[in-house]
Amino acid sequence: MKVNRRTGGFRAVAGRCILLSWLFLTAGGAVAQGNQAAATDSQQRSAHAAVPAEGTVPVLFLSDIHFEPFWDPGKVAQLGGAPVNEWKAILAAAPAADREQHFRSLEQTCHVRGDDTSPALLESSFLAMRKEAAGAKFVLVSGDLIAHAFSCKYGAVFPHATAGDYRAFVEKTLNYVMGELSSSFPGVPVFVGLGNNDTDCDDYRLDAHSDFLAAAGGEVTKGFPLQERQGALETFAAAGYYSVALPAPVRNARLLVLNDLFMSSRYATCAGKADSRAADAQLAWLEQQLGEARRNKEKIWVMGHIPPGVDVHATAMKMGDVCGGQGTVMFLASEKMADELVEFSDVVELAIYAHTHMDEMRILKAENEAQGSAPGKSVAVKMVPSISPINGNAPSFTVARIVASSAALEDYRVFSASNATGVDAAWHEEYDFGQTYHEAGFSASSVNKLIAGFQADPGARTEASRDYIRNFSAGNASLLLGLVWPQYVCSLSNYSAQAFRSCVCPAGK
Repeated sequence: MKVNRRTGGFRAVAGRCILLSWLFLTAGGAVAQGNQAAATDSQQRSAHAAVPAEGTVPVLFLSDIHFEPFWDPGKVAQLGGAPVNEWKAILAAAPAADREQHFRSLEQTCHVRGDDTSPALLESSFLAMRKEAAGAKFVLVSGDLIAHAFSCKYGAVFPHATAGDYRAFVEKTLNYVMGELSSSFPGVPVFVGLGNNDTDCDDYRLDAHSDFLAAAGGEVTKGFPLQERQGALETFAAAGYYSVALPAPVRNARLLVLNDLFMSSRYATCAGKADSRAADAQLAWLEQQLGEARRNKEKIWVMGHIPPGVDVHATAMKMGDVCGGQGTVMFLASEKMADELVEFSDVVELAIYAHTHMDEMRILKAENEAQGSAPGKSVAVKMVPSISPINGNAPSFTVARIVASSAALEDYRVFSASNATGVDAAWHEEYDFGQTYHEAGFSASSVNKLIAGFQADPGARTEASRDYIRNFSAGNASLLLGLVWPQYVCSLSNYSAQAFRSCVCPAGK
């Protein structure tokens, strides 16, 4: 695909292709959600014959559950008046005769583009996790536990409710999802981060130092070791972030969970005002934590919801002149978080994000001209696919294997469902990272190597490129990502707007 700088190449040529592709990829227009009993070539290569490496332990990654308590609108009033421990029985009761019609009307009122996770899908996914992640030493949930358009749906069902009523219902929904997950893995530490939907006012809106954060923090940290819980409660109540040691047998490693909603380019307080104080405080805390880890020779995992870098989907929708210096949409309001992670790449073993609902990998690395940073500083990023099928993808979760002595991510397998409803769904292995990409581990070195190979393959003809495109959206047979492959690949290793433009629009082309 040629890029003509004078005509705003990315806008004029790639923009239309990206827009077309992402309309299919994220709206589900080209996705067949039927039975997936037939294995793909990638699945055949990733058969269940893999033998776990010695000294590794299983860990479960999941994200973007987007549980939908409004699935049967006739039950919502009952849910609102009942304690969380009664929700399961209420949700399992026979649905109202007009459930489908009532729910579709609610979605139309709130302009929802598709279905999130129904009670049946939630139950099916947790059953599959118990089977495929048996023996998991801990569970990571990287945000967005509640459904899209949550406040609109609640307002439509309860037009006279107060802000306090709404907050109570959000808290109950979060607690129900976390409780169901914890009961699925009794005695296993579950570490939860908040996403942009997980608020008591509206999407991308949240107040720091709020009663909501204090209450959510109490639920998130209730299983923490006593010596760590108090500190985690304090930082969670401030802005929804915390530090905790990774549990045995993983040694000398910590997890830093960020609430990067406050760093989002779309963030506002509940009153709709811009306020950077919570983001600034969190970034200062992150730097302090990484500095302590360096002094203590600890390894760090960082988990957030919204990744740093370019939002390629939003950039395409904006149709701006990227090559002319306009129209690049960033996930976050600044590059400070990514800069900090790169600066402490000797400490940060892995960064985990989600938000796009797709299965992705990225690399955060220093630019040669960036403040004299030494070459080779880089952090591997694993982007976790979603349970919610709202973007046309099959519901998915990831089972990783971790080297206990180093906290290194040795390998992972992605599992997906045969349908989006969870009803009679069969879960199967989508692919195995090590077998598919022929790498001994998911590290900064291996991810950098893979992305460099993607960049050298603009036509997406290599086996690795084709596998990545196939696995990008679980259960989606469409290969439309290949139409914009060079532009997409630029976003995988260039987290600043300037670096992205330089990759997409090289001088003289």
